[in-house]
Amino acid sequence: MFKVLADVGTDAAIEYARKHPSDFLAQLREFLRIPSISTRKEHDGDVRRAAEWLAQNMREAGLENVKLFPTMGHPIVYGDWLHAADAPTVLFYGHYDVQPADDLDLWKTPPFEPDIRKESIYARGCSDDKGQVLLLVKAVESFLQGAGSLPVNVKFMIEGEEETGGENIAKFIPEKLELLSADVAYVADTAFADYNRPAIVYGLRGMAAINIDIEGPRLDLHSGSYGGAINNPINALTHIIAKLKDEDGRVLIPGFYDNVEPLSERERTLLNENEIDIDNWRAWTGAPELWGEPDFSLQERLGARPTLDVNGIIGGYTGEGSKTIIPSKAHAKITMRLVPQQDPQQVMQNLIDYVTELAPASVTLKFEPSHTAPASINDLDHPAMKAAAAACKEIFGRSPLYKREGGSIPIVGQMQRDLGVETILLGFGLPHDRIHAPNERFHLPNFYNGIETVVHFLANYAELG
Repeated sequence: MFKVLADVGTDAAIEYARKHPSDFLAQLREFLRIPSISTRKEHDGDVRRAAEWLAQNMREAGLENVKLFPTMGHPIVYGDWLHAADAPTVLFYGHYDVQPADDLDLWKTPPFEPDIRKESIYARGCSDDKGQVLLLVKAVESFLQGAGSLPVNVKFMIEGEEETGGENIAKFIPEKLELLSADVAYVADTAFADYNRPAIVYGLRGMAAINIDIEGPRLDLHSGSYGGAINNPINALTHIIAKLKDEDGRVLIPGFYDNVEPLSERERTLLNENEIDIDNWRAWTGAPELWGEPDFSLQERLGARPTLDVNGIIGGYTGEGSKTIIPSKAHAKITMRLVPQQDPQQVMQNLIDYVTELAPASVTLKFEPSHTAPASINDLDHPAMKAAAAACKEIFGRSPLYKREGGSIPIVGQMQRDLGVETILLGFGLPHDRIHAPNERFHLPNFYNGIETVVHFLANYAELG
């Protein structure tokens, strides 16, 4: 294990953190009161105010070169401390913007008036991602104010547009390669496997999204007068959709699985250590039965297998009563979650070619490719991965589980590609924190323990890195 932690100021940092929980909580409350909703134009001033608040908090923590980088949207908050000679550099990433708080009538307390009930704080953005961003800053502060220095160099890159897609940070990174150069990145925007069971996410699925428009007649037609002679675009669309997947969920697009690498026995073992109570999981989702590729476990299907889903079908008359028409148009929104080695653009083209082949001559097609993002996978044997796992065991008394997350965090793949760094995805939320939903919460013991975990991670990585 790690024997030099006290030598790099870990004990002093932990002592500082344990002396200031009320200060940290008061600052978290201040941060959460700012309604930094990036998706709403009327909150642009609040988003800016949150960035300025965070920048000032970082200065007070002892970080240097703190500044707001303007973008075409909301600013990126940067800060660093670079005085650890011959030590590695950690780049911390997070976001200070939040989702809208609709529906307000479902909140037990106002979403931007933080309320503590039992051991959790309730407010929009507390788990996703303000609480997790702030605990990173407080871990660094604990070293700088408690021990006087850090055992590694650190940089912060905190954006204000994650909830709107992160378009401007995607441009910022390649423009600031030297400024952002690091040995590893750390993201605290994920969740535990369960209470007191930390989890490190080492893989994220990518994304390819597309809209398909099908047109038949030039206008809606009377189904009695034209039915049987004019193809109904909705019927044509549903026939096509039915041929995209089989009944077990296997995607039927030619070439879809060409670059999907089989899971190693090591990965299957690690993934399936995350035991999921099937009955509870099914009850939480409300689904009558589980479904999916029978050759893979639930854990493997949730993060390590590619998928295709129809997210919406639009067309025809949907108002009250009936309207007997053959609609002129139908639309489908489709997303594909991809795994490493699948090229989003190639997968998208394969879908377009296949749907074009399936479509009858009695309708015309239009494709509107939407956003794409590559999948990412991180080295399980990276020194920072070992440092993070050891830190979890030191604070929570047990080793973390390892997960491949089904969702996408595009910046992780971009940092891997542009900056050449692996990313540690170790967050401190809980699976049912209700992020993006009313009554979002953050378990306060995880906030405080998260600070100490990051302190130990930095010390461990200084030794291993």
